[in-house]
Amino acid sequence: MKTAAHIEVLDREGVLLAAAAESAGTGAPVPTCPSWRVRDLLRHTGMVHRWATAFVAEGHTGPRPAEDLTDLDGAPLLTWFREGHGRLVDTLAGAAPGVWCWSFLPAPSPLAFWARRQAHETTVHRLDAESARGGEPTGIGVEFAVDGVDELLCAFHARPKSAVRTEEPRTLRVRATDATDAVWTVRLSAQPPVTVREDAEDAEDADCELSGPAAQLYPALWNRRPFPEVAGDASLAALWRERSRVTWG
Repeated sequence: MKTAAHIEVLDREGVLLAAAAESAGTGAPVPTCPSWRVRDLLRHTGMVHRWATAFVAEGHTGPRPAEDLTDLDGAPLLTWFREGHGRLVDTLAGAAPGVWCWSFLPAPSPLAFWARRQAHETTVHRLDAESARGGEPTGIGVEFAVDGVDELLCAFHARPKSAVRTEEPRTLRVRATDATDAVWTVRLSAQPPVTVREDAEDAEDADCELSGPAAQLYPALWNRRPFPEVAGDASLAALWRERSRVTWG
């Protein structure tokens, strides 16, 4: 996906997140994040938006801590969230393509990284806000969902900090059934996972396969919903559930 498309998704998803949070109320529990209330979701996501904005707007070339979480609540918290989200969208949309700043996952450029990362950060937390509101979640496009699975498997869990490991080598397959080029082979061992994306016809047998429409696999891999289909050794699906969490900091 192009950077401009990621920024468009970020814009839309932040608006949807705020609307769902407002409908649910800031004291509502968040079923997809059992330890959170909606206020925690808004405080966290708003903090991340401001943290990301600073790298692009101020050109920081190394990691820096985020600001402390706000103690705002209710309507003032929603206003604060919307202001920070709008500033992030405007900063990314107005940045020069060659802007140089720190980033932490592989990407064609820092701007491409921040647009992609914040689009997915906001989408996942929009799903959280909608789980608090109740009702059917807003749909996710196939291309964007595939992009999100790719970021999670090929970038986040390629890092040394990934805890998805096995004592003996095992193979996990992730297959989006509505996109022919969206098959990932995740080789598990005592080292960080190694993931290769390949065409469906080139995929070899795996110990376990997680499959389904991309828009269902995406939140499932972020542990926001059950896996659509599990074939083979279900213990690897359970391992993913137990150890794949991406933590802040």
